[in-house]
Amino acid sequence: MNRTLMLLPAGKKDDIRLLQIPDDYEEHEAYRHVTGLIAAVEEDNPDYEWDDIESMLEDKGFVTLDFILGPSLD
Repeated sequence: MNRTLMLLPAGKKDDIRLLQIPDDYEEHEAYRHVTGLIAAVEEDNPDYEWDDIESMLEDKGFVTLDFILGPSLD
């Protein structure tokens, strides 16, 4: 089973998120769609939390995955 994943980088390591992309999205489509969903949440609520974004993403079929952040390569 091959899964397509998207890393949502962040300035603070605790804010990094990993998403599983629904099978029916192409890579460029998923990138644009996630960007638009995040922007919509930010625009609707300047005091948003991650849970607000996660809920919107889950409604569209994206899944947040747990991960272990490894050591820095630099």
